[in-house]
Amino acid sequence: MRTLKTISGKECIKLLCNEFGFKAVRQKESHVVLRKETPSGAIGTVVPLHSEIKLPTLKNVLKLAHVDERDFVEKQ
Repeated sequence: MRTLKTISGKECIKLLCNEFGFKAVRQKESHVVLRKETPSGAIGTVVPLHSEIKLPTLKNVLKLAHVDERDFVEKQ
């Protein structure tokens, strides 16, 4: 089983947008806000545009996005 690994902010945004249906709605300095509309309401998360996102930060991004870590790893 593959595990979660550090990736760049751009890679994270690309995966969340292309594979999980998020859209970038705004950017403030080095952070991008992503949003996805669902039948039960909107889901949002914030991704830092760092060259490497540390694992605890990446886990929090995925938690806010309601994306399971295993699903994210499969798409990497």
